[in-house]
Amino acid sequence: MFDPVSTSVKTMTHLLSARDVRVLADALGLRPTKQRGQNFVIDPNTVRMIVASAQLEGPQTVVEIGPGLGSLTLGLLEEGHRVIAVEIDELLASRLPDTVHQFAAEVFTRAEEGGQPEPFTLVHADAMRVTRLPEHLGEPTALVANLPYNVAVPVLLHFLATFPSIRQVLVMVQAEVADRLAAPPGSRTYGVPSVKGQWYGEVTRAADIGKNVFWPAPNVGSGLVRIIRRDTPRTGDRQAVFAAVDAAFAQRRKTLRSALAGWAGSATAAEAALTRAGIDPRARGETLTVDDFEALVAAHAANLADGGTSADGATESAGTSGSAGEGSSPPAAEDTP
Repeated sequence: MFDPVSTSVKTMTHLLSARDVRVLADALGLRPTKQRGQNFVIDPNTVRMIVASAQLEGPQTVVEIGPGLGSLTLGLLEEGHRVIAVEIDELLASRLPDTVHQFAAEVFTRAEEGGQPEPFTLVHADAMRVTRLPEHLGEPTALVANLPYNVAVPVLLHFLATFPSIRQVLVMVQAEVADRLAAPPGSRTYGVPSVKGQWYGEVTRAADIGKNVFWPAPNVGSGLVRIIRRDTPRTGDRQAVFAAVDAAFAQRRKTLRSALAGWAGSATAAEAALTRAGIDPRARGETLTVDDFEALVAAHAANLADGGTSADGATESAGTSGSAGEGSSPPAAEDTP
């Protein structure tokens, strides 16, 4: 197991320049694909800014999703962190270990001299299917990543749900998605990603990232989002709350009484749950906080336990609570970038 005290010294690492990235890509015959949201950071100063924005105190075990050619990986290693990199692309995964050993040789030499495991390990897998991570570097306490834009929100939510040891998050996503994740209730951009992200902790918007620091340059701007997990986990049923969130935002223009009719079993049952939770049935989803949604689900469950009835007088059943996952069907528009 890693001894964090013995690996706390910052080492000099050669971070990838634009030329380095293109040389590596040419050697691999790599052509970035939009399907996997591949845009590689080519500016060392941007990499250092991203790592600094994560505000990680002391060396930590960091999960990086979609490391690509290794730009951010090297930045994390330079700061003394241990990196568990999750990469789905077989071509990129095949080269990454050699890249980090080549450009961060001092990091690995210092670990070997100190009798420590190598501070880098690769998981070649689809991030959405990862439920366990290698244990020899310790439990991950942070997630820092340039997330693939096409799956950013689902991957982020999956890792927050699956690995409660992750206390801090700093991810780069499309600027529009960053705005949604950090949006407060009542704002135009507040929606499904906002509520689900804020279920886990405090979500704040960090810096904007220009297009010219990527290869290939994306068509849209990028932004950083920081999440600090709550000290005390919420006690509500997360899956049930997320199902209510999906229903509330699936029809944004409708009042909650109407939008939640399918979720609750009827408009009458929805109104009863809303009223019991102290929420105006005429309100819309974008006005509700995470606490409001949690109270709503609890109120609906209490009504069912009390023998609540639908509009036609039939007893409601627990099976009318809707889909339970983060990616319910049909998903709200905000579920994807």
